[in-house]
Amino acid sequence: MEYIIIAIVAVALIVAAFFAGIQYRKKVGEAQIGAAETKAREIIDDALKSADAKKREVLLEAKEEALRMKNDLEKEVKERRGEVQRQEKRVVQKEETLERKGETLERKEQQINKRAEELDRKNREISEIHDQKLAELEKISGLTTEQAKEQLLHSVEEDVKHEMAVMLKEAETKTKEEATKKAREILTGAIQRCAADHVAESTVSVVPLPNDEMKGRIIGREGRNIRALETLTGIDLIIDDTPEAVILSGFDPIRREIARITLEKLIVDGRIHPARIEEMVNKATKEVENKIREEGEAATFETNVHGLHPELIRLLGKLKYRTSYGQNVLKHSIEVSHLSGLIAGELGIDVRMAKRAGLLHDVGKAVDHEMEGSHVTIGAQLLKKYRESRVVINALEAHHGDVEPESLIAVIVQAADSISAARPGARRETLENYITRLEKLEAIANEFKGVEKTFAIQAGRELRLVVMPEQVNDDEMRILARDVVKRIENELEYPGQIKVNIIRETRAVEYAK
Repeated sequence: MEYIIIAIVAVALIVAAFFAGIQYRKKVGEAQIGAAETKAREIIDDALKSADAKKREVLLEAKEEALRMKNDLEKEVKERRGEVQRQEKRVVQKEETLERKGETLERKEQQINKRAEELDRKNREISEIHDQKLAELEKISGLTTEQAKEQLLHSVEEDVKHEMAVMLKEAETKTKEEATKKAREILTGAIQRCAADHVAESTVSVVPLPNDEMKGRIIGREGRNIRALETLTGIDLIIDDTPEAVILSGFDPIRREIARITLEKLIVDGRIHPARIEEMVNKATKEVENKIREEGEAATFETNVHGLHPELIRLLGKLKYRTSYGQNVLKHSIEVSHLSGLIAGELGIDVRMAKRAGLLHDVGKAVDHEMEGSHVTIGAQLLKKYRESRVVINALEAHHGDVEPESLIAVIVQAADSISAARPGARRETLENYITRLEKLEAIANEFKGVEKTFAIQAGRELRLVVMPEQVNDDEMRILARDVVKRIENELEYPGQIKVNIIRETRAVEYAK
């Protein structure tokens, strides 16, 4: 029984505890809900306060931005208004200036009209006075105007006849004084027409072979012989289908001559191998050097020019193997020396100095492929180096017009050089190049305004232009000649010099019926 009571009590206690727990949890839950609601209200209040602050901040920034934009706009409007005012001010000033100019022009026009009327009045007065004076003169002289003209013309004719007689006498005296000078010019023209032998310019030499089998021996095993020859001489050997011949090609005529002599000696000897080739090249080089010196000495003996430095004599000999437009330079130098001596003798100048300058005027061409500069510059350096006289050096420097001549000898050498180089037959050209140059000469001249006809004469050494007198006056002729010369110098290549001769004439034609 006790146990049942105990159990019932325990159950009752458990039930009471259960209900007590339920009541406690309810109170705790209600308290938590109240705290949450309070927290939520606080969060909402804070959010509303933050939103109001953010709103006020955004409104403030917007107002500041609007104020700044308003200020910028007002500033821009002010600047544009100022620019417009300045433009208006300039326009007003220009209008005032134009008005003043218009008033000035009107005043000037009135003044001009007034002066024109005054001039017309004075011209009428002058014409009336002229008629009056003419009538008075006719009355005083007892002659009409036509009779007075006849007497005046007769008087002028007598005066002209007298002056013509005086001029004829003066011309006769002047002709006698210039007779000697004219004779010298005629002699120079005769010298210019003299003939001399010239060697055609070439860059190849042909060596004959006894048979075609020799070509194989010259080539050698795997080409070693021909390579040795080309290396030692600097000349290209062309062995082609040409029967019993080998062609030597090279721009250096001395090296080509050494190669030719070497090859001829090897063909005669028959032993062709690199060592023998080197030996023969050395022998041929010495032989050519000796020949060069002999040619130089022969040139000095032929021209009777002595006392030259041995190296200058050697350089003269090298000119034997130098050509210019097909003209052998050594023969050309000898010819210039002779011509210079003849002209100097006619003019009473030092003949020996003239011949010396003529012989040495092209010495620079002997080494112009070895040194920098033109043959004139190189030649002047060589003459200074070997202490030639200033007269000879200046003649060399001036013979192509690079510097001004300082003596008559320099002028003589220049003339002799032109005579030797420019005379017909001295320098060779192909017919095609010759015709092309003549056509180009006439085409250049025909491009200028006022040129009616053009003639290239004297083998292209003179260009004759006939101009229209109504388009080209006497002063413009000189300018036209200079312009034509400049075009020719810039666009054409030619030996010697070309004379530009301009002719202007006015013709009056009447017919007697």
